[in-house]
Amino acid sequence: MRILIALAAALMVTGATTAQAAAPAALAAPNINVANVQAHLNQFQSIANANGGNRAHGRPGYLASINWVKSKLDAAGFTTRVQSFTYNGATGYNLIADYPGGDLNNVVMLGGHLDSVTAGPGINDNGTGSASILEVALQMKATNFQPTKHVRFGWWGAEELGLRGSTFYVNSLSTTERSRIKSYLNFDMTGSPNPGYFVYSASGQPSGSLALQQSLQAGFQSKGVATELTSVGGRSDHAAFARSGIPVGGTFTGAEGIKTSAQAQKWGGTAGQAYDRCYHRSCDTTSNVNATALDRNADVIAYSLWATAA
Repeated sequence: MRILIALAAALMVTGATTAQAAAPAALAAPNINVANVQAHLNQFQSIANANGGNRAHGRPGYLASINWVKSKLDAAGFTTRVQSFTYNGATGYNLIADYPGGDLNNVVMLGGHLDSVTAGPGINDNGTGSASILEVALQMKATNFQPTKHVRFGWWGAEELGLRGSTFYVNSLSTTERSRIKSYLNFDMTGSPNPGYFVYSASGQPSGSLALQQSLQAGFQSKGVATELTSVGGRSDHAAFARSGIPVGGTFTGAEGIKTSAQAQKWGGTAGQAYDRCYHRSCDTTSNVNATALDRNADVIAYSLWATAA
């Protein structure tokens, strides 16, 4: 995640709204095996270790990450393409993956940035979101999910340098192509070691974002996890989509912000410490991930996708 997201007022999910109750609960989203997500994180760590310790824009570890994710999706029958762009004199890459079938005029899109900062391997930021949506994509194939809407995934480059990859992608779309994307869900830092459970607030976002917020809240509620809303503004890859009027949502477990006593009572963890003390540091390795938060967020990603795309 590029910079700290400001936290909004707490919202504890204590009961389903009409919209929450009506949509996702009846849909049989799979339970995502966190061990599979962790295996993807181990691969990102290995790639960083073999390429100077990071997976940053313009560095070999980033392209190796793109190629590895692409190989997994190609084997699962996705239609993939790598989109290149230039920033700061270096070539960056986005990976776009389309799941077969569904209404091409009604696209549900999920994404997260794949790049790290130069200081470290970026396993929580944002290997976690990248690995989670990868596993959810693979489970679409494994469970033979046949949504009525078309599902597309994006892994973005150069987020850490100002949302460059996602902005390039949205700007590359024609007006007609943009109009076909009916929702975008963003997952950036989903396994912070001292986690919070934050859902992007629909306040100030395009019309239609509230349904995405409520779907994500309902996903956590189904697991007995209270959430708080966070005001994300323009600080992660959803921003380019929101600027084009596309409804957006997402989840987040916290960066260098400090967990409060009330949050520690609600979620566990340590009050007075950062959600992620290794944010943008060399210690953001596979040891810097809370498996419970990673598991819960991956399940909620699947829950919301199955509800939104069915």
